[in-house]
Amino acid sequence: MTPSDKNRKVIYAKRPSGAPTTDCFALQDMPVPVPGDGQALIRNDYLSVDPYIRMRMEEKDSYAPVMAIGETLVGRTVGQVVISQIGGLAAGDWVVGRLGWQDFSVAGAADLQKIDLAAAPATAYLGALGSTGITAWVGLMTFGRPQAGETVLVSAASGAVGSVVGQLAKLQGCRAVGIAGGAAKCALVKEAFGFDDCVDYKSPRFAEELAAAVPAGVDVYFDNVGGPILDAVLPLLNNFARIPLCGLVSQYNATEPYGVKHLREIFNRRVTMRGFVLSDHKDLWPAATQALAQAYAAGKLAYRETIADGLENAPQAFIDMLDGRNVGKQLVRLRPA
Repeated sequence: MTPSDKNRKVIYAKRPSGAPTTDCFALQDMPVPVPGDGQALIRNDYLSVDPYIRMRMEEKDSYAPVMAIGETLVGRTVGQVVISQIGGLAAGDWVVGRLGWQDFSVAGAADLQKIDLAAAPATAYLGALGSTGITAWVGLMTFGRPQAGETVLVSAASGAVGSVVGQLAKLQGCRAVGIAGGAAKCALVKEAFGFDDCVDYKSPRFAEELAAAVPAGVDVYFDNVGGPILDAVLPLLNNFARIPLCGLVSQYNATEPYGVKHLREIFNRRVTMRGFVLSDHKDLWPAATQALAQAYAAGKLAYRETIADGLENAPQAFIDMLDGRNVGKQLVRLRPA
């Protein structure tokens, strides 16, 4: 760090109507913060941009607080300690934390997790080995309760969470079927992530092709998107199927909510549908972290990343991610490679 260093940060500038645009964000230069007792200064190397941020941009009831205009965008980062006044944490150590869209952050020990780059690359701790992977594990294992021989269907299967869900389902002895947008993404879902099949929701014959891909019906539907895709899945569910509801990304930019037409199937088939938020299940994080680390070390957990360069490009990366233009985890590299 040099005296000329500044702390660039992205702040929330304007509430969107429909899809966010780049003018909803603004880049600010601020002084580099100074850590106090029991704190450390972190130089952030990579930033994760995630769909849940879109919900916090609206003045609507949600599980997370509404972002105020002028607030620094929230997000998890991975980076290196520059200055530490925390016992057991030294300059040069790598950490992950929810430190926001900025080049530098100050945080206490409770907000930082030390990571081991000998075990996995730094970016993996924002994705498959971090909160993304933990979300997949908690949702599938706790609320999906997959049993060997069952069919697990996953929407947004080429995305960061969905790709992990399918691999975890395979480790449980299940048949994993993905839903993704486009032939290239479907090929990736099968070839890189090991799904048994994948259906392109952009196909004009989507409903027919989806039914053909799950001839024995669906026992677990891990839903990341909601909307018309959820509607297409409901008639294919088996009795007593489980739906872990992780997200509704198809609806985040909608000005009018989609009305589900086949809701009666949840009653007819005695389906359990459960929305879940990762922060409600911190007691499960250690088990999830251990399971993911073991799968990765054994070569049974693959991941992909889409990386944008420069904090100034974080807003566009976020917009692109909501539009489904990314593969795997959407990250922003804050320092030159």
